[in-house]
Amino acid sequence: MKILIVVLFLGVLVSLGSAMKYLMQDRGRTDRMAWALTWRVGLSILLFLFLLLGHALGWISPNMR
Repeated sequence: MKILIVVLFLGVLVSLGSAMKYLMQDRGRTDRMAWALTWRVGLSILLFLFLLLGHALGWISPNMR
């Protein structure tokens, strides 16, 4: 469970980094940056929904001290 969460989070970071790279390289002439940001938003939503599902099913629990 934790591995999947980390993989999704790393996917979000990689997508954000590639969007920055495309912004610097293409200077707005192509839509590669927009696609990278679309992937980032999609992965973020998937991660959020997966966290909600995991909490609802009892797979993960909040760390309350």
